[in-house]
Amino acid sequence: MRVPVVSMIGAAALASIVTVSGPAWSQGTGSEGIFQIYNDTSNNIVVGFYTNDGTGWSTNWLSGEIDPGESAVAQFTGDTGPCDQTLQVGWLGADGSEVLDDPIDIDICDASNVYLDDNEITYD
Repeated sequence: MRVPVVSMIGAAALASIVTVSGPAWSQGTGSEGIFQIYNDTSNNIVVGFYTNDGTGWSTNWLSGEIDPGESAVAQFTGDTGPCDQTLQVGWLGADGSEVLDDPIDIDICDASNVYLDDNEITYD
């Protein structure tokens, strides 16, 4: 069951993201510091993924874009960190600029998959 996201990821935690097309090559759980991000939109390209654990916003986790239908594996590389995080997604604007979505909160330890849809973000 997909759960609407109320809150997401944090800034002080070190992280890495690897973009993959098709099925995920690695699966884990948020409690292990690994989760999958899916771009479930039909036309929107993800260009930014930012987290805030209450100490400030991270730099962009992404080294490239996540096209519609693609996914990325994300992993916190720090040994510890708060489960409650705030996430903000950046979308490619019509003029090539980054358009930031509203920040949302999530308990990342409960999330194995994060789904970015046109009008909502959910997780399970």
